[in-house]
Amino acid sequence: MQKNSKRLESIKAGHKAKKKVSSTTSEEDYLEVIAELEELNGYAETLDISKVMNVTPTSVTKMLQKLEVNGYLKYEKYHPINLTNTGKQVANTIRRKHSTLLELFEILNVGKEIANQDTEGLEHHLSDKTIRQLRKYITFLKSNPKIIKQFHNFKG
Repeated sequence: MQKNSKRLESIKAGHKAKKKVSSTTSEEDYLEVIAELEELNGYAETLDISKVMNVTPTSVTKMLQKLEVNGYLKYEKYHPINLTNTGKQVANTIRRKHSTLLELFEILNVGKEIANQDTEGLEHHLSDKTIRQLRKYITFLKSNPKIIKQFHNFKG
């Protein structure tokens, strides 16, 4: 009963601690993709975003309009998309979370497909503090390769 009670209290506390979130998961996905495209090409375009995200150009346009209203980017139809400083900040946070989680899953040896799926599921829900601690843990593990090898050989 004690375990269930602790778990229930944890669930309750998680729901009670309402974080003020300034962007949605979907918005963050778009900002992440736009930032990646800007880094690769120097700009992002609706069609490129559409291809990467596997959505229609119309869906992209609707989201771009929403992101502009929220102050994340400058959008003008048929022109390259540029993130504002706020948009870059959110995108960089998500990109940092993404790369940290992928690196952790690589160490855990779960495979590329699972790592990509799990990263997309988690990157929007972990706090900056958790990501910082995971980064420290990854750095520790990588500085002690014997531990990683022991983990990979562990038959638990």
